[in-house]
This record gives sequence, structure tokens and C-alpha cells, in this order.
Amino acid sequence: MTNLSVPGADRIELMQTFVRIVEAGSLSAAAAQLGTTQPTVSRRLQALERSLGLKLLQRSTHGMKLTGDGERCFTHAKELLESWRALEDDLRGATDVPRGLLRVVVPHAFGQDQLVAPLTEYLQHHAQVSVDWLLHDRRPDFIAEGIDCAVMVGTVNDPALIAVRLAEVPRIVVAAPSLLPAGPGAASAPLAELPWLALKTYYRNEVMLQHREDGREQRFAIQPRMATDSLYALRQAALAGLGACIASHWIVADDIAQGRLVHLAPDWQASPLPVYLVYPPARFYPAKLRRFIELMRERMPGIVGMVGTAGKPRPAS
Repeated sequence: MTNLSVPGADRIELMQTFVRIVEAGSLSAAAAQLGTTQPTVSRRLQALERSLGLKLLQRSTHGMKLTGDGERCFTHAKELLESWRALEDDLRGATDVPRGLLRVVVPHAFGQDQLVAPLTEYLQHHAQVSVDWLLHDRRPDFIAEGIDCAVMVGTVNDPALIAVRLAEVPRIVVAAPSLLPAGPGAASAPLAELPWLALKTYYRNEVMLQHREDGREQRFAIQPRMATDSLYALRQAALAGLGACIASHWIVADDIAQGRLVHLAPDWQASPLPVYLVYPPARFYPAKLRRFIELMRERMPGIVGMVGTAGKPRPAS
């Protein structure tokens, strides 16, 4: 029988380190996520390999890969750690007490503006939780980056993820008054004749709008004077009079109310963008994540500029 005694080391910690190394893809990335040094991570890996009497990882100048024994160990280690977390919560009576670090990826614009209110409410209600609030418009690698969940705008089509539909973002056409002809008909000026700005994430060389009442569509090609992947930059360019654009209603609502921008073709709109809360499937979800999901499902439809369409968790399709 293999001797599993590990003097001076905790076996659960060794397993946690091994799983993090595999998921992060390198010892240095694992060390950064664990808040320790690469030599410490290397020593823990060596201690685990010695205790098991097995070689778990093959390392070379080209990277690292799991051995056959390493693959089996990784599978069992993940199951063991999930069971251990559930056991700890149960014995501490803390199943419903959120605690620890929650890592959330949110879109740049939403994360700096609309989502700060529900984040604040979450932290005020759960004093034992801290949050890494990471602003990215890309889809994260949940495992490698140690991400608990992400708020994503637009279609989610990865069947390996759970996606909770929270709301929709209405999108409208706006432009600065200086860009339009004078007079009461400015808001109905021919859209195709205007200079345009593009939000590369959602439209680039063509505008497609739907009639609010009967669903009719109109399409026309554009040659953007400026294209950007930033909603804030798009708004600033529109305010400067560089062109018309399709913008999320929430980010231009005050500008329209104050007369800085004009809502063009008010009977037409771009397709609303769905907003999802996305996370990887697991047999056990910690209370910190469950409570965050519950709060977002409750609060998101009520945020200014959102249209509520909250649904049940489902695999992304």
C-alpha cells in the first residue's frame, strides 16, 4: 500500500494546488491565483507526487501535460475537493452563509455603471464575502482563470455552460443635433444618408432595424467614420457629432433628456441584446455564488434601461 503520510503538509492543500496547476495551465499561473510563489507550488506538487509514489505531470521546455496517473488523480481530486467543501459547509452549519472570494467577469460599460448597485447590495448583505470585479468584454476561461461567474451581453451558445437570462438591453438610433437638419422633422431624417459610427461587437458595415409595431425590417450598408469596441467611446463620438449610431438605451437616456442627443426614427429599433449570467456546471455551488445568482435575477430586470426577461437556469444553446 502507498504511504500517504505527508509530514508538514496538508493533503487537501496539496490536492487543491495540483488541481489549480492543471486548470491554470502552469505553475506560475497557479501560484498567482493561489496568492503564493512558484517555488511553493512546485514543492507542493513534488510532495504530492512523493506521497502517492506517482509522476503526475510531465514538464518540458514546451509546457506540461498530465501523465496517465495524473489524469486519474485530477479527476478524483476534483471530486474529493467538491465533497470536502460540501462537508465543511455542512459541519459548520454554513451551507447558507456566503463566505470567501467571488470572482466575477462583467462587461466594461455595465461593470462600471449599471451593475455597481446590485454589487453594492450584495456586499452589504454578505459581510464574509469579498469580490474580484473584473472588467472584460470577452468570454472568460472559467476554470483556468478561477472565475465563478460572468455577466455576458449577447448570445451565449456554449452548451458546456449554464446561462441564466436576466434581461434585455433595448438599442436605439441616436445622433447629435448638429448632425441633423434643422426643424421639427430632424428625428425622422433619412438614416442611410447620415455619417455613421459602428460598435464592432454588434454591427460593423450594415445597420438592421425593426419596426416596433409590425416587426418590419430595414437594412442599409454603412461606411463608418469610426468603429470601436467601446460603448463609452461610441457615445462620446456621437456627442461630438461624428456620426449617428446604435446605442444601448440606458447609456444615452440622459443625453436624450438633456437634448445632447436626438432619438432618431423612434418607431424603429435594433434587436434588443439579451443579458445572461453564465457559470460552469458543478455538483456543488457555494453559497456565495448561489446568493449572487439570486440577487442578479431579482435586480437586473429593474435596472434603468433594462427590459425584464429573467428565466430559469439552462444550458447555453
